[in-house]
Amino acid sequence: MTQLSQQKCVPCEGGVPPMGGQEIAEHLKELRGWTKEGNKIHKLFVFKNFKEAMVFVNKIAGIAESEGHHPDISIRYSKVDIVLWTHAIDGLSLNDFIVAAKIDSLQI
Repeated sequence: MTQLSQQKCVPCEGGVPPMGGQEIAEHLKELRGWTKEGNKIHKLFVFKNFKEAMVFVNKIAGIAESEGHHPDISIRYSKVDIVLWTHAIDGLSLNDFIVAAKIDSLQI
């Protein structure tokens, strides 16, 4: 199987079921530090200062735009909180894990 970070998101307009628990657990094993919370995955990143956090967020924006799949991002000074889920199916899809893996690849 191709690594998640090497895959490309496929548009999801709904009409498909969200991922099941076993599939979610398997994909979470491929990520670093992401947790499932309800029907979403989440990770908190901590930086030295606001500027580093913003540089990171701008890199995430580039990933989100190129993948056509956008996380919820909250910034609190040096902390960046990322939440991913597929709105169209109100649950998790492969796209969420692909974007999470690409975000992880930004980590220094």
